[in-house]
Amino acid sequence: MSEAALRSDAQAPQGDADEILDRMQQAGLQVEVSARRLAEYSYDASNYRVVPLAVVFPRSADDVLAIVRVCRETGTPLIGRGGGTSMAGNAVGPGVVVDFSRHLTAIRVLDEDARTVDVDPGVVLADLTREVEAATGGRLTFAPDPSSKNRATVGGAIGNDACGNHSVRYGRTSDHVVEIDVVTTDGARLTATNRGLRATDPHDVHSERRARELLGQLEQLGRENLAPFRLELGRIQRQVSGYHLQNLLPEHRLDIARALVGSEGTCALVVGARMRLVPRPPSALLVCLGYDDVVDAARDITTILEFSPAAVEGTDAAIVETMRARRGPDSVLGLPDGRAWLFVDLDGEDQAAVEGQAERLLERLARNGRLVEGQAVPDPAERASLWRVREDGAGLSSRLASGGESWPGWEDSAVAPEDLADYLAELRVLMDEHGLDGVMYGHFGAGCMHIRITYDLRTDDGRRVFREFTQAAARLVVRHGGSLSGEHGDGRSRSELLPLMYSPQVLAAFVRFRRLWDPEGMLSPGIMTEPDRMDDHLALEGVPQREWRTSFDLSPAHSHTSGAAGGAGAGQSAPDPWVHAVQGCIGVGRCRADTGGVMCPSFRATRDEKDSTRGRARVLQEMVRGARTVEEGWRSEEVREALDLCLSCKACSTDCPAGVDMATYKSEFFDHYYARRLRPVAHFSLGWLPRWLLVAGRIAPVVNALLSTPLAKAAAVLGGLTPQRRMPRFARTGQWRQEVADAAVAPGAGDAVLFVDTFTRGFRPEAAGAAARVLQQAGERVECSAEACCGLTWISTGQLGTARRLLARAAEALDDGTERPIVVVEPSCAAALRKDLPDLVPTDQARRVSRRVRSFAAHLAERTAQGWRPEPSAPIPDRVVLQTHCHEHSVFGPASQRRVLAAAGVREVVDAAGCCGVAGNFGFEAQHYDVSMQVAENELAPALRGAREEDPVLTDGFSCAMQVDHLEPQRPGMHLAQLLDPGPRRAPQQTRWPQATEPNNPSETRKRSHDEHPGSCPHCP
Repeated sequence: MSEAALRSDAQAPQGDADEILDRMQQAGLQVEVSARRLAEYSYDASNYRVVPLAVVFPRSADDVLAIVRVCRETGTPLIGRGGGTSMAGNAVGPGVVVDFSRHLTAIRVLDEDARTVDVDPGVVLADLTREVEAATGGRLTFAPDPSSKNRATVGGAIGNDACGNHSVRYGRTSDHVVEIDVVTTDGARLTATNRGLRATDPHDVHSERRARELLGQLEQLGRENLAPFRLELGRIQRQVSGYHLQNLLPEHRLDIARALVGSEGTCALVVGARMRLVPRPPSALLVCLGYDDVVDAARDITTILEFSPAAVEGTDAAIVETMRARRGPDSVLGLPDGRAWLFVDLDGEDQAAVEGQAERLLERLARNGRLVEGQAVPDPAERASLWRVREDGAGLSSRLASGGESWPGWEDSAVAPEDLADYLAELRVLMDEHGLDGVMYGHFGAGCMHIRITYDLRTDDGRRVFREFTQAAARLVVRHGGSLSGEHGDGRSRSELLPLMYSPQVLAAFVRFRRLWDPEGMLSPGIMTEPDRMDDHLALEGVPQREWRTSFDLSPAHSHTSGAAGGAGAGQSAPDPWVHAVQGCIGVGRCRADTGGVMCPSFRATRDEKDSTRGRARVLQEMVRGARTVEEGWRSEEVREALDLCLSCKACSTDCPAGVDMATYKSEFFDHYYARRLRPVAHFSLGWLPRWLLVAGRIAPVVNALLSTPLAKAAAVLGGLTPQRRMPRFARTGQWRQEVADAAVAPGAGDAVLFVDTFTRGFRPEAAGAAARVLQQAGERVECSAEACCGLTWISTGQLGTARRLLARAAEALDDGTERPIVVVEPSCAAALRKDLPDLVPTDQARRVSRRVRSFAAHLAERTAQGWRPEPSAPIPDRVVLQTHCHEHSVFGPASQRRVLAAAGVREVVDAAGCCGVAGNFGFEAQHYDVSMQVAENELAPALRGAREEDPVLTDGFSCAMQVDHLEPQRPGMHLAQLLDPGPRRAPQQTRWPQATEPNNPSETRKRSHDEHPGSCPHCP
């Protein structure tokens, strides 16, 4: 698509994209103007969509100077962006978006004595905290911890004056800023300090002159507004709306650094900062309190604050119910009775003293009479579970288990903590008057509420209600002495409402402050001063109503993807199911996090927004708009490119708080995209693998012999596969029957059906025998079935007609009129039968079968919960390396194998918690090999390098086993069934031919050819 076509988009900004592209490329900048890239950066985590002209990725402050120069000379707006998690719309805008999170990520100097750290603006907050604590032995930490801390950046926190869960103790980002290095639109490099302003480089004449001039003007602005600044600004703890100009007052000693914090990128571009560190308390304890509703909880806040807590966070029942619906009942642990909860963090120097304080707090609250139940939570797993509920609140509340959608817009108001209960009570009445409902959570101890509301932003009437309610809510919070924003900033959501909160004199000072820094108004137009209307640029407006025919049943009432969160609620318009599904991403960006869950493995490998679940979803959202940025619908090249590196791991379906299932969307899109179009050859060589196995199994010795010759590489290339991987040994047809026969499987009806899937039959038949023996040792009569295929390889390659037919046959074969569990050896096949079967074959029969399906590990976890303990024939090792298959993690939960291993007596589990990188066909495809190895470096390869030689590697997934065999062929992966086998333990099958040359493999030094030690393999003659 040409740049001229891009500029014809109705929302495209004025400017010449060609000239900008040329000039930035001449300056050596990394700049992109592709339709796909613009789609990714048209959104943040707010309700808004603004298409930029270009996206640029600076590597240094000098790059930022060059970007500013080009934009100044071409009259192009500039928008700074960190993690893109803004809920107020202050990370999108017209012109050039500058993404600081890609390259400017260095932690430069940590001074423990001074308790400061010097960082780049793109450093992720959680990374900074982790590095500081590691470098100081846990003595110091970086305090601001918003819920988005594992993807939000320092620059973004400065822009919004972010706070976080522990703001009761530690305040806002502005309380932790020592100095900020900025670039202004006239090309000056300045450093704002707690005592003024200086040139970053004292030898830079232009910057030195600009610093003196600007400092004098800011000092004068403070002197001329002493009374209004003192009376209207800084009145409550969470007054973030507007500019923080009280810091220009004499009593604050002209603290320019703090005055800049919260300016939302409208004054200068942050290129570095010195941040203050705080001591880390040695002892802490979480106290969880249950209430009937959030108003009762808010009325106890003043009592709780008397105990000097570090955090007082709250959430309501709707979020907890959604978490359990999406991630299983064990996803929320340690929760007392109630319908609303407060999480209170107490800390101190002595653990016993902290525990005593918790007891006194519970006694005091019990006397107040509002507490339903309260308890201390000393268990680390339960604490992590509860904080995860609170931290994922924004995503979980967007599509609730009870139905309906909720959106930001009035999600960030704040009052004094003592006024919170009355404010919430009146806000509920206001929502009722407008026919709205809301999900309430947030920083109760600081009086800041994150309320997501059931607006209908798809219709004119719904947008009218959105506007009228938001104006009324603004008047309400001002009447309570509060702030429109307590953390997220004003952005496009609330800037228009600032006249309701501030006097004309203060508003005029805001305009003057901004123009002193940016006279031409280049930075982030449309927010703070001279704002766009709050209902301009809404992302849900203008999406055409049309029917998108899909193979997957994506209707909200049925789909696991969006069904766990429901569809349109009362008074909300219902979009097409495909549109509703892809619009599930609201941009919170958990897929960009390095820790917590498994998604998104490709983003963790490449660090590119296009490879995040969010980036892909945004491109799909542009597709359903039919926007100029992404045209051609199902035939869109932009969408195909965005989905190319998706490993179909399904982790996002559970790890994403909004429940986005990109694996399903990729399969659906590819099914349409390749209709009447030539497919990649790998879609036949690997996508049709079960059919080839029928042939290969009959002549397995011949095929295996051929694969040990140079013909193997030629065959791989012809099949679209990488020659850098070995092909696995093929099992003989019927070999699996011999394996399970050794287990004396009972004929006829049994307590469980052991489903021997295609991969197990074709490559790991010994795992089938071990699984049968383990189930018998568990006291179950076992019936084996192998007369069906789950269609997984056709699903993952988007060949859904064939997949649907195979799944329908599988449902017919397995629906035997009983409720016996169907235990599947291969977790990916189990996931396909559990999740994809009812979505592709929406019949009662398919749903009956789906409910019965268990992965092997999940079934054993159920049995251990009933008291069964494994009795393997060989001694259980004290430590194992565990590679949980992504589909096991997403469909059956991440903890099953750990529970079984604990019951078996394994004392230590080294958890390689992440995708292995092979992911079915992905890692075997030639064009994806390098990325698959980068993905392995996220978790699996480091875990293997750190393991002892005697530590078994558990790989229930065949793909995972192949990656382990590739990384360390002397230590093949082992199925859980093989570890627990009560019969004679057999080593996992190894490959018999030499390892192909693999120069990029980071574990190369630890490999050795199987041929060097042929006697070690029990399958060798």
